[in-house]
Amino acid sequence: MKSILALSALLALPVMAAEPTLYGRFEYIGVPEVGATFQAKMDTGALTASLSAKDIQLFQRDGEDWVRFRLATKDADNKVFEHKVARISKIKGRSDGEEEDEVIDPTKRPVVELELCLGNQKHTVEVNLVDRSHFNYPLLIGVKALREFNAAVNPARRFTADKPDC
Repeated sequence: MKSILALSALLALPVMAAEPTLYGRFEYIGVPEVGATFQAKMDTGALTASLSAKDIQLFQRDGEDWVRFRLATKDADNKVFEHKVARISKIKGRSDGEEEDEVIDPTKRPVVELELCLGNQKHTVEVNLVDRSHFNYPLLIGVKALREFNAAVNPARRFTADKPDC
């Protein structure tokens, strides 16, 4: 009887989640699918991750939505990337046009699933494509991606993880 009570007591204990890894406000993130490593801003105020892209065009391939884009970063070449669209993100608080153009409306952003490498961890996360060339960091890591990496952010620190090694 004592062993059953002891087992019951153990089962009633809350399951302890692994402690999050603490990162700085800025970290190096590898994006193998575009062959680049970026300085990224870890932003707990943003929901999704964003990658700086330009010449963003939606198109159909085999009945599915795809997106074609170029990186909008300092050292980017003119390489064109194509990726299947996971969904279209609608940005709140702005007027929503009804026209369907080849070039994406800035209030709607294509979201793709990309592998991101932080330290020695690699996870597939949703990343929206938007021109961030006027910002200091071409890649923004939002809350959803931070959860995937089980990350916490200390805004007083910078580049605490080693360069990506995935």
